[in-house]
Amino acid sequence: MNNARYGHTASILFDGSVLVVGGSNSNGYLNTSELYNPSTGVWTLTRQFNVGREDHTASVLSNGQVLIVGGYNLNGAMVNVNLYDPLANIWTTGKRLNIAREDHRSVTLVNGAVLAIGGRNTVALSSSELYDPLTDTWTFTGSLNNARDDHTASVLNNGKVLVAGGMDVNVLKSAEIYDPSTNIWTLTGNLKMARSHYTATVLFNGNVLVVGGFGGSSALNSAELYDPSTGTWTLTGNLINARYGHSACILANGNILVVGGYDGTAYLKAAELYNRLSGTWTSIVERKITCYWRSESE
Repeated sequence: MNNARYGHTASILFDGSVLVVGGSNSNGYLNTSELYNPSTGVWTLTRQFNVGREDHTASVLSNGQVLIVGGYNLNGAMVNVNLYDPLANIWTTGKRLNIAREDHRSVTLVNGAVLAIGGRNTVALSSSELYDPLTDTWTFTGSLNNARDDHTASVLNNGKVLVAGGMDVNVLKSAEIYDPSTNIWTLTGNLKMARSHYTATVLFNGNVLVVGGFGGSSALNSAELYDPSTGTWTLTGNLINARYGHSACILANGNILVVGGYDGTAYLKAAELYNRLSGTWTSIVERKITCYWRSESE
């Protein structure tokens, strides 16, 4: 990349390129963004947006534009929203959130709306908001049963949204489901282990794999599977290396690649591959691997 950055977002655009936005480094909070061309391996700076930030979210809309929501800078949690148009290579300012939020999660629903969930604004938030791309407006929707930040949010095959874990005052085990048809959050089965800063990946069979994370006192090496048909979590094979703050992606064969993170002592180079059929993890050596799509993380 042209700029070192932490706390940024990365989004796969419709043409296969990757848009990286914001974050921070030793120079402060960044209002820069870059495009990665996978066919050439080249990073190109795009236009700057108006306010630098980290710990925001990025959602690809049905029209191919990218919605940047909230985040954090020296002024605290943010209400700011920006839209990137890849065809025109320009940033515009969108309608602000109703509540400033950082470390929240955003997902694009089947109907094209964007759901911003929880986060932090001095304290953990239970509120959620819906963005309508046609009217550029935010509307409050149902509140979470548990306030949380640093959780994950996954759109299930049935269009509902699974939110699990994260933090309030303590690390959480609770999980809940959002139904877009009713705008109601309903508690579902608890995680086997409380965790934040982990990854969640929707598998080809519709189950959700959560991996690693921070358990409140140490990094976790455990992984769990959520079955939407029963609302229950089941432990699966343990990671070789405990880690949190890592990334994960699903491969074309349905297996899951987990990369990097922090084990509580050192930052990790180690990568592991989860076999969806055997439920086991294998260390892998560095080689070229193509992700089918990137998992939701944190």
